Amino acid sequence: MTAFTKTLRVLVVDDHELTRCTLQLALSLQSCINNVEVATNGKEAIAKVHKLEPDVVVMDLHMPIMDGWAASYEIKKQFPQVKIVAYSAADGGKAQALANGANIDAFCDKGACTRSLLEAIRSVA
Repeated sequence: MTAFTKTLRVLVVDDHELTRCTLQLALSLQSCINNVEVATNGKEAIAKVHKLEPDVVVMDLHMPIMDGWAASYEIKKQFPQVKIVAYSAADGGKAQALANGANIDAFCDKGACTRSLLEAIRSVA
């Protein structure tokens, strides 16, 4: 197996402060990630993608103001190279998220361990 050598810029988008802060800390400790920024909703996420140009966006699907479905669509329309990992407790996983209109590259259940999220990030990067 080839070692992962690229360092990534990641944007975490979630309306729950504890989730955002925990993911920001956990991801910033990874050697393959050199920058982790946060946003609280989809509208803020789109603005931050414009400003920060992350490699990967970790996106909650259920958020106020603008949800992850609408935000993922807009981000992919404007920045098709940005990879999006849906991080959600939504029933049905990736297949259901795609059926509901999410424009995502990978899906990680919020109940999964941190390693699963890291694997999803690496798989799309």
